[in-house]
Amino acid sequence: MSEETTAPYGPTIKRVRTAHLREMKERGERFSMLTSYDMLTAQVFDEAGIEVLLVGDSASNNVLGNTTSLPVTVDELIPLTRAVSGAVQRAMVVGDLPFGSYQASPEQGYLTAARFMKEGGAHAVKLEGGIEMAPQIERMVKGGIPVMAHIGFTPQSEHALGGYRVQGRGDAAERILRDAEAVQEAGAFAVVMEMVPGDVAAEITRKLQISTIGIGAGKECDGQVLVWQDAFGLRSGRMPRFVKQYADVRSVLLDAARAYDSEVKSGEFPGRDHTF
Repeated sequence: MSEETTAPYGPTIKRVRTAHLREMKERGERFSMLTSYDMLTAQVFDEAGIEVLLVGDSASNNVLGNTTSLPVTVDELIPLTRAVSGAVQRAMVVGDLPFGSYQASPEQGYLTAARFMKEGGAHAVKLEGGIEMAPQIERMVKGGIPVMAHIGFTPQSEHALGGYRVQGRGDAAERILRDAEAVQEAGAFAVVMEMVPGDVAAEITRKLQISTIGIGAGKECDGQVLVWQDAFGLRSGRMPRFVKQYADVRSVLLDAARAYDSEVKSGEFPGRDHTF
């Protein structure tokens, strides 16, 4: 595919690359990131102008019905990544490395990441961890794989962290900063900061040359990310504090399903216009 594509929502545009995110940070421009797990949402979000689409291990909860992100496998995520990467014209697609697929060694991490690039068509990969994951990041980058890091609250480590808790308060802020500096030095092109106090995230954003992406980390980050089912109201129930809901997709879908069910049972559908 060429570097430039013509999209229906605007003038000629470029495929979003890591260099573009760096240039946006230098200009003080913010960018958006959403999860996506299928071709149709990927097409919509791409058309909307979302710069980065994350095929997250959150597919474990949002697609496969697990209660946490831990059970999802590489073999389950790669087809989802391929569906998203094949559907977009502009957005960068990032494949999320699942729990147990990279922590053992830099070589394990590289081989897993290579599968996401070769089989899934990902443009980059994401992994969780700070200082301790620097060797993995360095190995992937040396092997030609762009890496997005993830620090602060890291869902794959929820049991070790004692549950869903804000990370980096008080004296722990220095640890988050060290993690951020370590992943930058290892070669990551961006870092997600999850559930980190806003003032800490702002300081890190000012100090780093690479892009920061917040999720529950305040407005001073270079970009923001949300799980699309949370942000657009496909999921019901209690939401994390950092989620803002921009739509109520679940209610629209529920009303449509009820209308369909009613028309089938009454005999109204299919009508003459829907019959050969």
